[in-house]
Amino acid sequence: MAEETLCPRASTFVVPGREGDLKEGENGLPLERDLMSNTQSLPRVVITGMGVISPIGIGVEKFWESLREGRSGIGKITAFDAEPFTTQIAGEVRDFVAEDFIDKKLIKRSDRVIHFAVGASNLAVQHADLDLDACDRDRVGVVIGTGIGGMSSWEEQHSNLINKGPRRISPFFIPMMIPNMPSGQVSISLGLRGPNFSVVSACATGGNCIGSAYDAIRAGQADVMLAGGTEAAVTPLGIGGFCAMRAMSTRNDEPEKASRPFDKSRDGFVMGEGAGILVLESLEHAQARGANIIAELLGYACTGDAYHMTNPEPEGAGAARAMSIALKNCGKNPEDVDYINAHGTSTPVGDPCEVKACRRVFGDHAEKLAISSSKSMTGHTLGAAGAIESVVCALALQNQIIPPTINLEELDPECALDMVPNVARKQEVNFALNNTFGFGGHNVVLGLSRWPSN
Repeated sequence: MAEETLCPRASTFVVPGREGDLKEGENGLPLERDLMSNTQSLPRVVITGMGVISPIGIGVEKFWESLREGRSGIGKITAFDAEPFTTQIAGEVRDFVAEDFIDKKLIKRSDRVIHFAVGASNLAVQHADLDLDACDRDRVGVVIGTGIGGMSSWEEQHSNLINKGPRRISPFFIPMMIPNMPSGQVSISLGLRGPNFSVVSACATGGNCIGSAYDAIRAGQADVMLAGGTEAAVTPLGIGGFCAMRAMSTRNDEPEKASRPFDKSRDGFVMGEGAGILVLESLEHAQARGANIIAELLGYACTGDAYHMTNPEPEGAGAARAMSIALKNCGKNPEDVDYINAHGTSTPVGDPCEVKACRRVFGDHAEKLAISSSKSMTGHTLGAAGAIESVVCALALQNQIIPPTINLEELDPECALDMVPNVARKQEVNFALNNTFGFGGHNVVLGLSRWPSN
């Protein structure tokens, strides 16, 4: 198999109606014929609803308001006493009430990471005005992942084991912490019997889940998919583990300024928590029910660095390949990209690698791109990042506004592109990429297009 086809085959399909945008393939045939001869029969995939639980707001409206205004959601950790830790700050979700979304019995029997997933899924269904009773639930599926899983349950039950003995371990411990259970519980709570699984690829998890849901619709396995990521790792062990790696910012006296992607004085990422869920539908299903279409998901790509367990390949080769393949799969050329929501974690190593990757892919057009990192406001939500940031891209397309990279006071010369510093920008945006990269060398890029009526 050629290097460019590292993702499931469905992800290389060409969007009907966009074949003319493509150049010839390597074998001299038109690229759409290289990939698949019957692309015209494949469903298009649109976004009709979004649910967000984040450090800067719960629900799309509050989230978007914070993004536009450049509000930081970073503060001193309140979930536990962080005084002994080198990093004492995080992007916590402070106003989430699980009882608003979940039965009290389930709350006691599930982890916060599941609470976020169920809550965001309910918000997404409401936002889509999706009447599940009118749907064929056998053809509505769920792909929701988490990079770490039920961390608080791990810690609590391990404490029970050490301090009280094995008989005090909760019988719900395993389903509370395993990474597939957010997807499973959303399926159970909403009665969705279509494809149901999770993808775990560290900080690329949310992007991979959305891409996999896209594949399920394109392959005819589902009409509707709830897809995204969730994370709730602001716990002593979660914070402590990343502190031990020296990966996080120690700007504890200025929490709101600590996450500063592409800034010369950045000193590490800031952990966030939350969930992002998209309602994906085949265009036919969405139009049949009169859905409000927010944006179209044209395609995606995923690659592996095959380099290091935590560091990206120094020249950004894996990320560059993912962006290049995503463009091909979306039927787009580099100059068609208006906006990139960058992975942009605020780490000394990661940010310049992403910029190098952009320069490799876009050449001179890189200077014309608008690029921003919403992690400057939310912090790095790990397995939820790709999903929350897909919501950012969809909102940018819908509203024709690019959210800023806040705390960008002095641009690192190694990151010298247009990073939309500090203030949101009104700008035409027709096509956007969402970059998400993860420990282990996982690279995922999603391509989203403006819907004509927006």
